[in-house]
Amino acid sequence: MTTPIHQSNLPYLKLLFRGKVRDIYDLGDELLLVATDRLSAFDVVFPNPIPGKGEILTQMSLFWFEKMKDLLPNHISDKPVEDIFQNKDDVALYAKRSMRVKKTKPLAIEAVMRGYLAGSGWNDYQKTGKVCGIALPAGLKESQKLPEPIFTPATKAPQGEHDENISFERACEIVGKETAERVRAVSLKIYTTGLEHAASKGLLLADTKFEFGHLNGELILIDEVLTPDSSRFWPKDQYQVGMSPPSFDKQFVRDYLNKIGWNKKPPAPELPEEIVEKTAQKYQEALRRLTA
Repeated sequence: MTTPIHQSNLPYLKLLFRGKVRDIYDLGDELLLVATDRLSAFDVVFPNPIPGKGEILTQMSLFWFEKMKDLLPNHISDKPVEDIFQNKDDVALYAKRSMRVKKTKPLAIEAVMRGYLAGSGWNDYQKTGKVCGIALPAGLKESQKLPEPIFTPATKAPQGEHDENISFERACEIVGKETAERVRAVSLKIYTTGLEHAASKGLLLADTKFEFGHLNGELILIDEVLTPDSSRFWPKDQYQVGMSPPSFDKQFVRDYLNKIGWNKKPPAPELPEEIVEKTAQKYQEALRRLTA
């Protein structure tokens, strides 16, 4: 396993900003996205990194971008990422955790697809019988498969704040009706393709979120795709309606934080070594199973 990287250090490149997980560098007409090993939960970044997480997120996204390219173009550059780095040490440290991408104008919404009743969708349904304003049949249970996948857009919140679920009508107001309808249609195609591939590997894709942008007027897929940070994967053999199955994402950490009664506000507590190791193992297993 490579040395954990909590923060990248590339002084010869122009740093644009550091997100919750990624450090973004300006390359002119392109960007360098460096996925660090930082972990965020409940929109708060934790002090100790998850070893190898950044490489796993990057390699998994590259796998999916390649698999989905016939459904929608993406932002991956055709130029080698290795050419950006000035020395062999930086290539060794950063190449596998970095994506060289075209600059786009990101949409101001996130595209969330839900195929199962889980997480905030389950909480919403318990209170209202709906998920993000979409009425669902009565009597559904936690983790139950929905009659059909639903598109539930969200606004992008500033770092440290929670994304806000919005109606499709509100999404149309933000990005325009034509764009919103295109995003909804292609999100369903990408989700369905991911769902079918995951199923062939013994996994269920409960829900996920995508991001899109415009490049020369064309809608393209950006950011990350179907990773444990953006998606909820469940092992098929442990799936049961009425309970939350174990997942290959940060739920393991969230469960621990709920157990210790953390107030979900900064500063985040130091995670025990056992939690860090088990989280790293879950990310590794997700990559192994999905891309094998």
